[in-house]
Formats: sequence, structure tokens, C-alpha cells
Amino acid sequence: MELQTKQLVMAIKQIAEEKNLDESMVQDIVEQAIAAAFRKDFGDREQEVRSEINFQTGDVTVFVGKLVVDKVEDPTFEISLTEAQAIRKNAKLEEFVEILSKPETFGRVAAQTAKQVMIQKLREAEKEIILAEYQDKIGEVLNGVVQRVESRLVRVDLGKANGILPHSEQIAGEHYSSGNRIKVYLKDVEATSRGPQLILSRAVPQFISFLFKNEVPEMENGAVEIKAIAREAGVRTKLAVASSVPGVDPVGTFVGGHGTRVQAVMGEIGDYEKIDIVTYDEDKANFIANALSPTEVAKIDIDDKKERAVVWVNEDQLSVAIGKGGQNVRLASKLVGLELDIEEYKGKSSASVKNDEGEAETEEEPKSDEPATDVKPDQPKVESADDRPKRKSELEESLITAIDEHGE
Repeated sequence: MELQTKQLVMAIKQIAEEKNLDESMVQDIVEQAIAAAFRKDFGDREQEVRSEINFQTGDVTVFVGKLVVDKVEDPTFEISLTEAQAIRKNAKLEEFVEILSKPETFGRVAAQTAKQVMIQKLREAEKEIILAEYQDKIGEVLNGVVQRVESRLVRVDLGKANGILPHSEQIAGEHYSSGNRIKVYLKDVEATSRGPQLILSRAVPQFISFLFKNEVPEMENGAVEIKAIAREAGVRTKLAVASSVPGVDPVGTFVGGHGTRVQAVMGEIGDYEKIDIVTYDEDKANFIANALSPTEVAKIDIDDKKERAVVWVNEDQLSVAIGKGGQNVRLASKLVGLELDIEEYKGKSSASVKNDEGEAETEEEPKSDEPATDVKPDQPKVESADDRPKRKSELEESLITAIDEHGE
């Protein structure tokens, strides 16, 4: 089989462009393939063979390395000192000398060997390039196109590589179709026998954080920030936000005028997933109350050692605090980092938080100065003489007496 060197040089450049590989890397791979083909046709698989391709002329040169010995026993691997010095004058015993060869043709088997070596080396080089490039992009959101939808995963084309979106990393209730453009979060890059596997996600809380970063420019200069996120993808997300600039409302900043910013994020993740944005507070009791919004909290007891808190709410607020299927309290627990227990409160509203010594600090509602009066429901209330309304003549007499006393 005649060696078409000019076509070979053109193929190298084309492969380098298509695979986004360095041209010198592809050239090195092709040279290794030619060396393998030469060993197959003209030598031994254990021989030291290297090849060179001249991109200007298209010439291919092969160099066969042989050991300089005093007496040649195997001409495939050895060369005499006299022959070696004819090639290189300063050649010495026990040195390697390269013998120049210019192959013009290769057998079919050798050509097939060269093809297999080239494919294998190109794949290895491509894997290394992908691994090096995407390893640094873990934690970023990438744009992709849905390539194929399978039963348990979605394959996404990211341009230079393909990634998989497992079922567990998909937004519940979201449907994907081939050709759809989607944003995906690069969760991990796994090295497998088939090459690097890019694990994508749309369900992680960080995905929501990135979407808001694109919609809220105030996050760039640190005026506002997301302190915590709790998410159940496709159902509900809670964000705790804070502001470092006095007078800036963090919740309003994230919501945007007429809700434009939060609506833009919901447009990407789907309208089925609701987003609650609450104010972050350094005080744990206040933060818990905010996280359980829109619940009206009556009392909170925090046990820092056990990382638990009991939240007391009135009877009409129980269902609101717990939420459908326990969703509200579950997300609030994730948001504040404490396990929350909801209990019905039957007393007056107060906020109770245990201090560092374990003593309860209670802020009760102000009591009235008037003493409480117990009234038995079954016993009628008897009016005293002072309680009965006075007659008109008695009122006039009292008024005249008061005027006389004032005059005196």
C-alpha cells in the first residue's frame, strides 16, 4: 500500500482542528502509528523505531535503533562496530545507532495496525484534554444541547465534550427533548475506562445561586449575598439573603421590580418550583422565624448542644408551619442548620431562647395593671349599689355639691 504523505499531512491538520487538539500532539501520534506499521512490516515489535514527518515536503523518515556490538548475533537488534562507524564516525561499542530508512509502501496489515494505534492514541489524548479542561470548571454552570434522552439519564452536548444528566440530578417534572438548549451545573468529572465522565445537575442548590448571580448585579460588588439555600428541586426553594449596605433591602433586591428577577430564575427552572426569599439574621430565633415564613411564630426554644429547636405556634398556624407533607419545616430546618420541631402553643405569645448557660430568657407580652377577675359561667353576676345607674335628680344634686366645693 503506497504511503500518501501529502494526504497524511492534510489529515493531521484536519484531525487537530476537529478534535481541538494541538497539531504537534496529533503529529506525534501519527509518527508513533507509522513506527508501529514499520515494525509490523520490516522489523520486530520489540525494535526501537521512531519516525518523523516533514510538514513542508511531506516526506516520512524512519529511524531504527540498533546496539553496537563486537560480534553481531541478531541483526534485527544489533549492528557491528564497523557498520556503525560508517553511519556515525564516533560510534562506540554498547551504544545505540539509528539507521535511516524511507518507507514507500506498507502492507495492508501494517496499515491497519497504524490505524488502530492512531485511533487509540487520539482517544487517549482527547480524554486527557477533556479531563484537564473540565476539571477546572467543576462548580460552574455550562450551556448545552440535549443530545439524547434515555430512560434514566439525559445526554448533553457541551461542545467539546458530552455529559450526562442522571435522573437524580434532574428537576422533578421537567421534560427534555433532543435539540433543547439547557443550562447545567457541572457537579463532577469522573475518570472511567471509557474516558472522563462529566456529571451534570440541575437539581443542586448551587444551580439556583448561579441563576440569581446572573440576575442580581448587586451580588458582584458584595452589596447583597445569599447566606443559605435549601432546595427540593421542582417543588420549592428557600433562600436566606442579607445586605452589607445600610438601607438596602436584600429581599426586595432579589425579587426585583414587579418580581422580574425572581421570575427570570423561575423561567429557567420551571413555574412548578416556588421560591421563598427570606432575610438572614445572626440571631437564631429571628432566623428560624424568618425561615418558617409565612408562619406566625409564638415561641422558640433552642438547644444548641443538640442542634435542635422547638418552635411553638398557635393552632391555626400549625398547618402553615409544617407545610404540605412537612415541606415547609423540612426546608426551614435545612436553611437554618437545626432540626426543628413544631408544637402547638396554648399560652400567650412570647419568644423564649436559651442562653449559653442554659437558662431561658423570656419576653412576655405586657400585662394589664388591672387585676384579673374570675367569673364563674354558671353563677349570675350581682350588681352592687355603686354599679347601678344613678337617677337624674341624684346626678343634679351631685353636680351642685361639686360646684359649691370648688367655689369654696
